[in-house]
Amino acid sequence: MSVFIAKRVLTLIVTLIGASIVIFLVMEILPGDPALVILGVDASDEAILALTKELGLDRPPMIRYWDWIAGILKGELGTSYAYKVPVWELIEGALLITIPLAIMSIIISIILALSIGLYAAANHNKAGDITLMGISQLGISIPNFWLAILLIILFAIELRWLPAGGFPGWDDGLWACLRALLLPSLALATVVGAILARITRSSVLEVFREDYVRTARAKGLSKQATLWRHVLRNALIPVLTVTGIQFSALLTGTVVVENVFHIPGLGSLVLKAINNRDTIVVENVVLLLATMIIVVNFIVDVLYAVIDPRLKAHDI
Repeated sequence: MSVFIAKRVLTLIVTLIGASIVIFLVMEILPGDPALVILGVDASDEAILALTKELGLDRPPMIRYWDWIAGILKGELGTSYAYKVPVWELIEGALLITIPLAIMSIIISIILALSIGLYAAANHNKAGDITLMGISQLGISIPNFWLAILLIILFAIELRWLPAGGFPGWDDGLWACLRALLLPSLALATVVGAILARITRSSVLEVFREDYVRTARAKGLSKQATLWRHVLRNALIPVLTVTGIQFSALLTGTVVVENVFHIPGLGSLVLKAINNRDTIVVENVVLLLATMIIVVNFIVDVLYAVIDPRLKAHDI
């Protein structure tokens, strides 16, 4: 087990380094001059050159990359070109919204997946199974932004149960903030939940065909008891793996959904930074999102080892 975790930690570090290099290179080759965007097209060449030197953009790329990474290791993310405030202040405020949104979304996804997937597997080839799989296929096909608009029309405009957008701030109370995040969470969770539901159903049905399950049933154990005692733990292994993969899709989906609901999270922040050519903000936010995805996949790998005793036995 210790060797397995050590390998995963090494992979995590290498992946983070590779991600930082890719992010920096992509921002380098993108068109647009931050100094020109800040000063405007009517600015003189002298003013643009002076601002470029002030921002440190006239230095060689390798030096700027190293300074960026060294700053991150020291907890200094630099100063926003557009807002003239520390980047961490912008990210901190956005994180306080995006992280609860992501947590709510993944919780809803897992609840939907387990409820639908287990019920469909327990009623294989019956009307409930066929109906739920048809609904899940529809959920996979619906784009997040379109579903977000439908949810706003139904629950905010027609029924007036939930706010159509915006975020009140945590000072206004937990309930008000959770109400503001519920529709965006549903918009993000639907596609992920539908995918996980189909994976859960397939995994449960596959485990049901194993010899030890047939033995348990032959000894008189009911189908429901067999499902909870013997099937579920082994069936969750591929579900956990896909959950880690889908978490990346969920985070990238926040870029669109947060803008639909006018929520000032990381998605909105990175989109505004791209429009302002605020490269230092874009680099740090995208690296943060990549880190979150990589860490979640690391946690999934560890949980995989906890659930599957074969990994412990071989200590790989």
